[in-house]
Amino acid sequence: MNGDNRAGRRHPATRVSLGTIAREWTRIGCIGFGGPPTHITLLRRLCVEERQWIGPTEFEDGIAATNLLPGPASTQLAIFCAWRLRGTVGGLLGGVCFIVPGLALILILSAVFLASHPPTWILGAAAGAGAAVPAVALNAASQLVPTSWARVGASRAERARWVVDALLGGVAAATVGPNLVLVLLACGLAEIAIRWHGRARSSGLAVTPVAMVHTSTVSGLGALAWVALKVGALSYGGGFVIVPLMQHDAVFTYHWMTAAQFLNAVALGQVTPGPLVQTVAVVGYAAAGMVGALLAALIAFAPSFLFVLLGGPRFDQIRANTGVRSFLAGAGPAVIGAIAGSAIPLGISLQHLWQIPVLAGAALWLFVIRRGVVSGLLVAGALGIVLALFGIPV
Repeated sequence: MNGDNRAGRRHPATRVSLGTIAREWTRIGCIGFGGPPTHITLLRRLCVEERQWIGPTEFEDGIAATNLLPGPASTQLAIFCAWRLRGTVGGLLGGVCFIVPGLALILILSAVFLASHPPTWILGAAAGAGAAVPAVALNAASQLVPTSWARVGASRAERARWVVDALLGGVAAATVGPNLVLVLLACGLAEIAIRWHGRARSSGLAVTPVAMVHTSTVSGLGALAWVALKVGALSYGGGFVIVPLMQHDAVFTYHWMTAAQFLNAVALGQVTPGPLVQTVAVVGYAAAGMVGALLAALIAFAPSFLFVLLGGPRFDQIRANTGVRSFLAGAGPAVIGAIAGSAIPLGISLQHLWQIPVLAGAALWLFVIRRGVVSGLLVAGALGIVLALFGIPV
């Protein structure tokens, strides 16, 4: 231990080899089914409890700091932990090893599910799992509400702004799709303005017409790069907030995939290890084959590396910054609303009547029985396979 023990920080007692980082981060990338909660648990068990490379206080600070950044927070936490052990090289290596296993699997599945003539049972599995996706989106939003609401101040004005921001996010996700990020940014900036200057709430409400302006005018790989950049660098909250950012562009603007195929893409992102952001690789595959998939993944994950490797030494200042905290007080509820609102266009994308009871069953599975997302999607996929084999249209 050394002087970094101030504020709960400490360095590992022995130098951690790059080979160890490669092995352990690859292992987590292979078994990290279940999204951020699983990733955080595995990283804490490895770095804090078993190896004691990172102190518990610093690990918690890393979670808090990465949650302030746009993009996939659990991926950024994996990069942060590896960066703390071996600097920039360690961060790069750990991040890549964490991402690659899930990315490789999702690329293989993309080739199968997006094939010109996939087998009937594959179509059934896709339709069944896809039917459950709107319920998964609502579940993801509901899990974020308690913590976000607990952070709201006691005043009626602050709680009212939380509700308004959440509604704005939900409406934007259901209507303006790819320009959702403008609403998230505007809600955050409006909160800064209100807290710092006492401006009227109307400044936050005036953002909706601006968000209606379509900003994507490029096409081809340029369009794919822009979509991936929005996912990786501009999506506050990570997770399901990327769904409305991608759906309108992928399905309606550029016609890279059908609405049903997009549901399949989201389902694949849920049942594979690693962050849901890897769904962008499926979109890239639909747009331009393997080249498009790799390009989309590279652009979507690159900001996470930059944010952590460049900002890691300043995480304490970032967390303490009043402007950042004010921004998240506005953008956070909007993100939750956007995740919930994404269930509307996802639900509209269902193409068969039999998918409606599957969706209802998924909602019961998640909200009443309170079972896991991955198991719910697998059960829904299995139901789709059975129906397909019995000749039901899929």
